[in-house]
Order: sequence, then C-alpha cells, then structure tokens
Amino acid sequence: MNPIPYGRQTITESDLEAVVSVLKSDYLTQGPEIPAFENKFAEYVGAKYAVAVSNGTAALHLCAMALGVNSVSRVITTPITFAASANCIKYCGGEVWFADIDPETYLLDINKVRSLLEAHPKGFFQGIIPVDFAGQAADLEAFRKLADEYGLWIIEDACHAPGGYFTDSQGNHQNCGNGNFAELSIFSFHPVKHIATGEGGMITTNSKQLYDKLILYRTHGITKDPSMFLNSPDEVAQGGWYYEMQELGYNYRLTEFQAALGSSQLGRAEANLERRRVLAARYDKAFENSPVIKPVNTGGHAWHLYVIQVDDRKGLYDYLREQHIYAQVHYIPVHLLPYYKGLGHSKGEAPAAEAYYERCLSIPMYHALTDEDQDRVINTILRYFNLAVF
Repeated sequence: MNPIPYGRQTITESDLEAVVSVLKSDYLTQGPEIPAFENKFAEYVGAKYAVAVSNGTAALHLCAMALGVNSVSRVITTPITFAASANCIKYCGGEVWFADIDPETYLLDINKVRSLLEAHPKGFFQGIIPVDFAGQAADLEAFRKLADEYGLWIIEDACHAPGGYFTDSQGNHQNCGNGNFAELSIFSFHPVKHIATGEGGMITTNSKQLYDKLILYRTHGITKDPSMFLNSPDEVAQGGWYYEMQELGYNYRLTEFQAALGSSQLGRAEANLERRRVLAARYDKAFENSPVIKPVNTGGHAWHLYVIQVDDRKGLYDYLREQHIYAQVHYIPVHLLPYYKGLGHSKGEAPAAEAYYERCLSIPMYHALTDEDQDRVINTILRYFNLAVF
C-alpha cells in the first residue's frame, strides 16, 4: 500500500533539464536565471516587481525591514498561520498582536482587526499581515480601506496562494500578490507548495522604492550600482571592483539552479492549479452527507490545503496513519506556542482560532494526487464514520 502524504512536489524531465543546464553553465548564483524567474513571476501575478529570495521566511523578514519595523512597531496578524508570519516582526524588534479568525473562512477576521484598532489610539499600530490561508485569498480591498483609515501598511502573506484571487467590489479578479492593495506580498517555494524549488521565496510589489530596498537588503546591504553610491567621487573612483555596503543586510539570495527550477515549474502553474480545483470539487462532493465540515470557497481559492473539521480529530488522524495516509494539522495557533506564551499571550485570546485548531485536519492535496489515491483517502475517511464509500 503506497503512502499518501498531505502534500508533495512533482519534478518532471523538463525540470531536471532546466537544473542540469544551469549546473553546466558559468553561473550557479547571481546569474541570469534569477531575474528571468523574477520577471516571469511578476507577470504571472500581475505585479510590477519581484524579488527572489532564499525562502518565504526571508521574504517576510525583508518586507518587515523595508517597511521600517523596529522596537516601537506594533503589527496585527492571524494566529492561524505558520509562525514565520509573526516572527518576521520579532526579528526586527517589533511587537506582534493577534486578531481572531473568521470561523467560516479561517482567515484573519477584519471585524476583529477593526475592534482591535478602535480600542487603541491612532498610531498605536503600524501594520497588518493578512494570510491567504490554505489558498483562500483575503479580501485585501477591504483591508486596504481599513489600513488607510488608520495609516497602516499591509504585507500579504500569499505563501499558500500563487494563482489565487479575490473578487473586488467592481467584480474584478484581484490576483494574490498583484500589489494593488498591499505594499508587499510574499510567496514560498517549499516542496509542498504549488511551485517547488527546494527552498525559496518571492516578494512582489508595485513600489520602486521598496523594490530597491529589497534588492539591497537581500545581498548584505551591498550595491555595485554607481548611481546609488554614497561616498565622494574620489573614494568611488577606485575601479571595477568597487562596492558599497550601505545598510546592514543579509545573504538571502536564491541560487541559479533553484531559479531555473522555479521558472520551469511556473510554466505548469495554471494546469496544476486547475488540477487542485478538480480535486477540491471531488472532496466537496464526497463529503456532502457526512460529519466532515468542508472548507468554504469564496472564489479564487488556490487550494494549497484542503482543510476539513471533524470531531475526534486525533482518532481520524491516527486511523489515516494506520492506512498510510499522512494528514497534517495547520496550524497550532501561534499565540499558544511556548515562545509567544512567554511574551504574555494565552489561551482564550482568540476563541475562534482555538476552536478551529481543536477540529482541523489537512487531508492530501497536491496536483499529482491521482483519482485512485484520492478515492482511497475519501473512502478511508467515510469508513471511519461508518458511511458508505464514495
């Protein structure tokens, strides 16, 4: 009986050829593949600029740096996310505040965010980090209106949602990461994501000013661009080796072969997304008359995860593992992790998120999942509830 994970990468012959071609080339890092991947990705999501980085966490960190997060910054995010969505603020010395989720969509609840903002004077908070959890796009038009009212910036954590979108008030599809409402958006290319490069991430923006900062911070804060030099002409007139470190940056670069793999995978992104939508529809149909609570799709879902809610989540989780089906839980609420509890957060702070966590289970969802294997997942879950098979 073959094991079925909750998510996994797919590597094709064209992917292998793209990587091998780079390995045989003159550049393994800082070559032409990186800007090529950045340009293709920016075009895919509809943003003006894209910056490839070493992983999604690095992307979040650089965004926080570029927006000036510091020791007096207070930023609101969701507790139902990977810890990095909050950690990026702590990396810069800022303070994280959690607002509860909408129990229907599992996304950051804009009404809870508004209540938090109204309970404090204007200027108390500096930013919001909504997360397109599981691939469901947050309504960034609504968040933008709220952010403008309170003078806040927005970082969209779209790690789960390349190819996803929400529908705005004019009926237009707004792609995750297109930069129309968030100052910065970030993506991840971890193997379980839509596009896999091993590790890797991307930042998108429509701001040239922020783009320039990101490029600088990504590579130690160093520039070799003469138009950006700060030293006097005498100091600059050294030779072709001259460079300036202008900020305290990091080595958050992506490699050439990762970028080539990303470009190759990006070419199949829409076909793979369509397959995920087919799989989600099959799950929806199978669980119609069952105790399984299905995820809500408000439109434009990218289906990184298919998250169900059930009573006796632990029992189902263990039963699936016995059948070599490896479900996962996304996520333990960030405010209940020991580090954040040590900062004063506690149970009861986000009741909807905590209730969701008690029942949530991510079942297998990846574009290479076959109908046969999906039927096995479905029928194993139905048998657990003593229901007829699909």
